Amino acid sequence: MSEEVTTINSQTSVVPAKSFVWHAKLIGAITLLSRILGMAREAIAAAYFGKDAAYSAFTLAFTIPNLFRKLLGEGALSAAFIPLYAQAVKNEKNAPAGSGGLSANDFAAASVNLLCAILLALTIGGELILLLATGLIVWLLPNRPDWLLAAQLTMIMLPYVLLVCGTAFLGSILQVHHRFAAITFTAVVSNVCLIVAMIAAARTHDLHTDAGRLAAVQWLSVSVLVAGVLQIVLLLPSLRAAGFRFRASLHFMTPAVRKMIKMTIPVALGAGVLQISTLLDKGIAFFLASAPNHSQVSVFGHLIRLPMAEGATQRLNWAQYLYQFPLGVFAIALATAIFPRLSADALDHGRQQFKSVLRQGVEASLFIGLPASIGMIVVRYPAVQLIFQKGNFTAEDTRLVALSAAIYSAAIWAFSLQQILNRAYYALHDTTTPLVLGIVNLVINIVVELPLLWTGLAESGMAAGTLVSFAIQAVAMLLMLDRRVSGLGMSQSIPAIFKMVIASALMWLACVCVQYLPFYPHGEHKIIWACQLSILILVGGLVYFMACAAMGIDVTRHLRRQRVTTV
Repeated sequence: MSEEVTTINSQTSVVPAKSFVWHAKLIGAITLLSRILGMAREAIAAAYFGKDAAYSAFTLAFTIPNLFRKLLGEGALSAAFIPLYAQAVKNEKNAPAGSGGLSANDFAAASVNLLCAILLALTIGGELILLLATGLIVWLLPNRPDWLLAAQLTMIMLPYVLLVCGTAFLGSILQVHHRFAAITFTAVVSNVCLIVAMIAAARTHDLHTDAGRLAAVQWLSVSVLVAGVLQIVLLLPSLRAAGFRFRASLHFMTPAVRKMIKMTIPVALGAGVLQISTLLDKGIAFFLASAPNHSQVSVFGHLIRLPMAEGATQRLNWAQYLYQFPLGVFAIALATAIFPRLSADALDHGRQQFKSVLRQGVEASLFIGLPASIGMIVVRYPAVQLIFQKGNFTAEDTRLVALSAAIYSAAIWAFSLQQILNRAYYALHDTTTPLVLGIVNLVINIVVELPLLWTGLAESGMAAGTLVSFAIQAVAMLLMLDRRVSGLGMSQSIPAIFKMVIASALMWLACVCVQYLPFYPHGEHKIIWACQLSILILVGGLVYFMACAAMGIDVTRHLRRQRVTTV
């Protein structure tokens, strides 16, 4: 790759026709649809399968390809690729005609070829390891058919790694060209495929029998592969419109790709720490949960009580869906939209535009993240009851999911802030700091959650570990970034953030008080729960935005369409 990929023109910056906040609203709208469909999918799963071991095995198996998606497709390679590709596109526009050198498209095509080679090797190696694992489980653990099923379902879905990582990486090409709709819509396709497959499986199999549930989750696993193919196909028109042309080649180790790999290694380690933490949480919930006729585990000859009730994996998964709803709709949408802009401005002289955009991103993320944290805690019971409590999902499941969701939700502001800050570090080509803090996050998470599993919190102790570790990491990242760039000017944002905290507290107080008024409905029915949820959302939203308006929080300008000026 020629030098123009890494050279920055300090006099100009890419000026998108629409601001990153407009793009965040577009991404958020599509993501909202996707999250609604995802919630519908999980509601259907809760009614059909409940805390059944077969669906828990599917959930754990589905985590494996998603781990690689976040690690490679959306994580390490994309985080290293987007800053380099954004600068390559920027420099190519500013370069004199006929200046030569390898084009931005050549760099992108070589990067895709590298990703395909890595993923094919991982898929083949993974299948061989899983084949060996299934043999060991049959031989050593014949009384744990749920573990065997998890390994078998992972074997079916492992090729999805190639499809979903490819989708995510191709989406990063579109992000740089400010084409966010198609890549965001791929999640809608995935959810629709799973919903259709789930309903079809329930109609064609008897889910009251072990054989019926086994066949149903196998059907779901195949539908995951179908969804992966459809996601790739969905992106092709947008990629062509953006000017990307794929060229299959074994000669993909260009200088720019080598630089990307050097940047990728620490990012991969950092993303790997986070994904290992996620997988570890799912694994702990799966292996330390009780199963029929299995409530203890032997460790060095000593019997230890399994601390979590059957179905802990699924309940924690449902709790995560609830707190990730606002996170996915707003925080990730905002971070996705802001990343190309941060990448284009990060190395400009003085970094004033970078700092300005980052402050706007921090304020906008907290503007939504703070009330979302409080709001999800307030509405946890009617939300869980309305969405999940039906069929095989019991009132006790509701209690446990609501408790975990409340603890997870208390960290939404930290998750939101971290999404922005991670992109800021990557835009500065600093991949070491997120790695170190990711390792610290993992250690804190494990140290906090493991002892809590054998307390009254039980499975919710895992949510507590997540809350503590992510809150510490978000604050540490902001302070270290402020020092790294010689001051972000966050003092300009403190008054607005303080007012957001006050508005969020007023929102909480209003939601608590309204539950004691005579017109507030009470009872055990879907309509009652829907009314409760609607009232709390309406009251909370009105009070928060009215309080913000009364205090003159200027961050509301971020919700309007803007045009970014040239530096």
